Amino acid sequence: MNPYKEEIIHAHAAIENWLSKGVGSLEALIARFAVDFTMITPGGICLDYPALGAVFQAQRACRPGLVIVVEHIDLVAEWPEGAALRYRARLQLPGEAEPGRWWTGRCRGGRGR
Repeated sequence: MNPYKEEIIHAHAAIENWLSKGVGSLEALIARFAVDFTMITPGGICLDYPALGAVFQAQRACRPGLVIVVEHIDLVAEWPEGAALRYRARLQLPGEAEPGRWWTGRCRGGRGR
């Protein structure tokens, strides 16, 4: 499997473990993201790297039973130092339906980020 696709899967597994069980290291989780990371939330708020760390810190083990399903990972572009990927992620809590969101991520280096 493409290493960038693997990183998307492994990153979401780490996020699932952190949010659902509080398992893992915050430092290791945050290290998966680039320091120039940004994300626009469904509510339109722009999260940068420090804000993402604060969100993860505040939400450790706050979603018991959460399952993150990553599917339809497509390599949009690849270059020597990285790649851009598009994928769908569904964050499912017990008893709740989640249609999923489409994401675009940029990975750098052989490991991702």
